[in-house]
Amino acid sequence: MVCARTVSAPLLAAAAVAALALACSLGYGAYAAAEHEAAGAGGDDVRLRQPPITRGLSFDFYKRSCPRAESIVRHFVRHAVRKDVGLAAGLLRLHFHDCFVQGCDASVLLDGSATGPGEKQAPPNLTLRPSAFKAINDIRDQLERECRGAVVSCSDILALAARDSVVATGGPEYRVPLGRRDSARFATTQDVLSGLPAPTSAVPCLLDVLHSHSPDLDATDLVTLSGGHTVGLGHCVSFEGRLFPRPDPTMSPDFLGRLRQTCPAKGTDARAALDVRTPDVFDNKYYVNLVNREGLFVSDQDLFNNDATRPIVERFARSQRYFFSQFGVSMVKMGQIRVLTGDQGQVRRNCSARNPGTAADGLEWSSLVQTVVDAAPESLGF
Repeated sequence: MVCARTVSAPLLAAAAVAALALACSLGYGAYAAAEHEAAGAGGDDVRLRQPPITRGLSFDFYKRSCPRAESIVRHFVRHAVRKDVGLAAGLLRLHFHDCFVQGCDASVLLDGSATGPGEKQAPPNLTLRPSAFKAINDIRDQLERECRGAVVSCSDILALAARDSVVATGGPEYRVPLGRRDSARFATTQDVLSGLPAPTSAVPCLLDVLHSHSPDLDATDLVTLSGGHTVGLGHCVSFEGRLFPRPDPTMSPDFLGRLRQTCPAKGTDARAALDVRTPDVFDNKYYVNLVNREGLFVSDQDLFNNDATRPIVERFARSQRYFFSQFGVSMVKMGQIRVLTGDQGQVRRNCSARNPGTAADGLEWSSLVQTVVDAAPESLGF
């Protein structure tokens, strides 16, 4: 794939910060006013068709086995984000990196083993927040006490925690279909590298990678899911190519000046907000930034520069309500990539390790007849 990551040393750290990698002179004031108007009476009709639900998933999957599961996750995330708002972006990114490599199977949570390093040791995952991994296991422990055993899968916890982190920072509420099972296998480093496009990727590459995961994901989903960059930080090494030696002409001069203060030279170990206007609030200002040529990564700004995706960016910049509605739809679609259901996989007792008695190939010795379906035989991921 043309846009796949390379493993050259200068790009390793840059690769580590991409979650979903995904020039005009319109001013912020005009777009802010338009967004405010669209959010009120007479705004966009946001009655969107909901995506189909994968067989084996349902919105009430734990209704009998653990009826308080969703409220426990929500309560934990709400209080944790109040203490550390950066955790919201960490949990959202963790869900992205899980689903776009081998499917939404919680394989990103697995520690390495004698068979090799886990996904979390791959370069694109090196800056995933340790606190996000800990939060998932802490939630797992609470649910095990509540449900009297391993009932709720780690992959479902990830999906719920991502949704609740969005809500905790002001974003939209949406229903999450549940019933995913956890993989007993993690992807190889090469699978991770080829699956997660670099922050230097342009729209054609991003769409190619997106389609490789699911033919149901389209340009609207690409622009929508990239809106997760309305919260979080980016490392200088991920965008320094836009600053040095020559500035990226698609970048606002004022924005360029501010970034050069944060990252005064190549190799600077510093971070900048992905959303310069409201970095800790989940809203549509990420798209306002793109319209004003203030996207941090190439993969961000090219969403506005590209003719195919620019109208979507402009609509989201005008209407936060429309973006919020579409975000829920796209997250549900993404959250069903190559899921394991039924008797596939397992429900881990510890999200960081396969269950005791599980072989490296995913087969549980305690089960006389157990088939574990590999969620990514093509070794493709995002």
